[in-house]
Amino acid sequence: MSSAPSKAPGPLLLNRSDVSALLTLADCIPAVESAFAAHATGAAFPPALMHLDADGGEFHYKAGGLRLGDRVYTAIKANGGFFQNRARLGLPNIQGLIILADGRNGCPLAVMDSRDITWLRTAAATAVAAKYLARADARVATVVGCGAQARVQLQGLAEVRSLGKVHVWSRDSAKAAAFATQMSAELGVAVVPASSLQAAVGASDLVVTCTPARRFLLERGMVAPGTFIAAVGADSPDKQEIDPALLASAAVVCDLTDQCAHVGDLHHAIAAGLMTREQVRGELGAVIAGRVEGRRSPEEIIVFDSTGTALQDVAAAAAVYERALAQGRGLPFSFTA
Repeated sequence: MSSAPSKAPGPLLLNRSDVSALLTLADCIPAVESAFAAHATGAAFPPALMHLDADGGEFHYKAGGLRLGDRVYTAIKANGGFFQNRARLGLPNIQGLIILADGRNGCPLAVMDSRDITWLRTAAATAVAAKYLARADARVATVVGCGAQARVQLQGLAEVRSLGKVHVWSRDSAKAAAFATQMSAELGVAVVPASSLQAAVGASDLVVTCTPARRFLLERGMVAPGTFIAAVGADSPDKQEIDPALLASAAVVCDLTDQCAHVGDLHHAIAAGLMTREQVRGELGAVIAGRVEGRRSPEEIIVFDSTGTALQDVAAAAAVYERALAQGRGLPFSFTA
């Protein structure tokens, strides 16, 4: 990130178009990688999470902070997840806001739309995890789910691995076919709809699950030795994508172990009595910082339990804010006037 100007114009309001113009996935990946490393080395504030069930949906409130040289940023993200929105109302299933502040004095710096940041920082975490935990020769992927997050997840994998073929599986075969056509054209890679999840996963080196499932989709017997799995969808206690027996038989790396034990797929493996927190290999930040060993053998199955952290949100929001200042984007607004 570039150094922020010494004098800011006051809090900025940044809408969805602003955020989209100011942040790319390629930019987000190194920012998220640095944020995880900062957490492992003590340069981050302990992140916090609150989950609230609502009528027909849920809210997540995630807060955290990062020390970036002479700058200190804190952010809180409030996201609503209502997974019938698109079908019933034509609205995004996930939407919300991020409030970015100066961590040295509490001054608000920006309020920005959270949609693109949530998409990009989630995919960036998968990309970083694949960079450190997937086999270097991994070329075949399966994406479970075909929503907006699936698209950016696949883009993230393509940033860190040279993909030769991609399977996409969804309960809605028509959506899977449309996704395959779109992403084949976008990435220049053969993306094919899978009629059998088991066959697709068994033929893959990389697997990403990004669904709102309440019952696990990925079973232990589906996964070949050496596979890297990014479990992205479970970010509340009632969501589940990975068979607890699969987690118990694999090496598990978490974005944040405490959070995964509460809301991730790890939560279900612990509840089933098949794992303890002590059996987790470590957190992604510790792997990046060289404090925890990543992949130990080509045959090892590794699951990255990705519940989404405020570390990612702060890093991405800080990048958006600094670029907004540099490019003169956003609407300065005084909340105290």
